[in-house]
Amino acid sequence: MKLRDRDHEVLCNKESFVESLSKELPSGTIRYSSKVVSFEESAGFYKLVHLADGTILRTKVLIGCDGVNSIVSKWLGFKKPKFTGRYALRGSAFFNTIHGFEPKFMQFFGERVRSGLLPCDNNTAYWFFTWTPSSQDQKELVENPAKMKHELDGLLASPLRYRPPWEILWGHISKGNVCVAGDALHPMTPDIGQGGCAALEDGVVLARCLGEAISGAKDKPDVEGKEECQRIEMGLKKYAKERRWRSFELIATSHIVGIIQQSGGRLMTSMRDKFFAVFLAGLLLKMVDFDCGSLSVS
Repeated sequence: MKLRDRDHEVLCNKESFVESLSKELPSGTIRYSSKVVSFEESAGFYKLVHLADGTILRTKVLIGCDGVNSIVSKWLGFKKPKFTGRYALRGSAFFNTIHGFEPKFMQFFGERVRSGLLPCDNNTAYWFFTWTPSSQDQKELVENPAKMKHELDGLLASPLRYRPPWEILWGHISKGNVCVAGDALHPMTPDIGQGGCAALEDGVVLARCLGEAISGAKDKPDVEGKEECQRIEMGLKKYAKERRWRSFELIATSHIVGIIQQSGGRLMTSMRDKFFAVFLAGLLLKMVDFDCGSLSVS
């Protein structure tokens, strides 16, 4: 389903991208439920990746897509993402009949709370609920998370975290044959709905940069692999350069939008309702309108 304005559109898709992408790979390529516990240097340019089940993988290129608590991003020097003070519930609602919602993104505001709904098709809608707990409630959530889980009756509440955008500017997105992508690179609040989209952008740019690096050496003898290692390193550096400012912009915008939309002050609430609504909608659509290029390697 598409949400349009004069120059932009927002798409909401309920299909499983992981399932669709996995079908393009040979069987057994993907390992599910394989938690990475550590990795170390090996002989030459390789890395040894240790999994929780005892498996050790030897890899020529290590791409950390291991989420907000990424081990790879920590190795690169990034700090643990900061807590925004907000929590969120998110999910999809499935209707047996046509739900009748217009193709519009709906938001509802209250005191320290915000909720919204976005139709995906005629029978499915994405929904969210986010809130800022009081200091007392926050203390209880930290000390007794099981209580919240019980009260929510099976729903999973996620603390919203983000990487301060300035860390992206001076941090190491790549080092040698190691880099990060997705939430491991740019954990952000979901206020502009671009977390998963940004990860897909990372994948396209990374595949293009690595493809260019590897294809450039395929017709040349390289017995010791030194030239290939250098090309891989340069390819990852190019990827990091392309994604640095885009990641900075996404993190900063989502954080600012979240603060404005969920402010509890009367002045900010009044300004949000009277003046910022159109501005925020335009800002969201502007973030969506980004061309990361194609996968083609010329």
